[in-house]
Amino acid sequence: MIFASPGDVAFNVFGFPVYYYGIILAVSCLLAVVVARYLYQFIYSDNKAQKLWDVAPFVVILGILGARLYYCLLNVGDYIANPLGIFMIREGGLSIHGGIIAGVLGLYIASKRYEIPFLRLLDVFSVGTILAQSLGRWGNFFNNEAFGIPTDGWLKLYIPEASRPEYFAKFEYFHPTFLYESVLNFLLFVILIFVIKRFGVKFEGLTFGLYLALYSLIRFFIEGIRLDSALNVGDFHIAQIISVLIFVVSLLFLVCLLVKSRNLSD
Repeated sequence: MIFASPGDVAFNVFGFPVYYYGIILAVSCLLAVVVARYLYQFIYSDNKAQKLWDVAPFVVILGILGARLYYCLLNVGDYIANPLGIFMIREGGLSIHGGIIAGVLGLYIASKRYEIPFLRLLDVFSVGTILAQSLGRWGNFFNNEAFGIPTDGWLKLYIPEASRPEYFAKFEYFHPTFLYESVLNFLLFVILIFVIKRFGVKFEGLTFGLYLALYSLIRFFIEGIRLDSALNVGDFHIAQIISVLIFVVSLLFLVCLLVKSRNLSD
């Protein structure tokens, strides 16, 4: 099976190009909020689900800004040469790790303002976020990015010569790592749905901790075969290093939750 992007422009409005990337980003953000609100209403009984529409701007806006800032910092040389390029977000260039960090900050601020338990917000939005990530990876497909090493297997992605790394210019087909991560993210979404429905009330924060830990594992291994990492440190991609750090933090977070739950039950 061969995947090939039809191009990055979905359509034009009075000569103004509307990109698939932007459409998918917008739909993904809306989907994340809708899923979070539905889960909150379904699982918790404090009648604050409707307030998640007020919470949404904090996590979405800060999340996008954080994802863009993080990406620009990883590619700081490019943006020093072209500072205005920082604002060209519609052309792509977001990093999920920056989005997660800034999104958590946004949820903390919103939890204080609207008096909603912080861990509950983290749980429901982590489920919505991983589904949004699954869909969002298709924006990379249309942009001919987030692909892996060359392959001639039955499942492959055609990359135009202009988008290939110089040292792989003679290769046409590459691993569709965007697809691998999209599928794995969706499987993680299914797992988190089960976890939050089964343990959401009793163990607040568990869903979020598992999201961080399992997504970090997914990203670590997928990143290992990608060719377009924003920055390398030795033999490792920066995204792998950050994934390891987040994985360790998530394990510590889960241990703290376990200790706290045992203390409360004693």
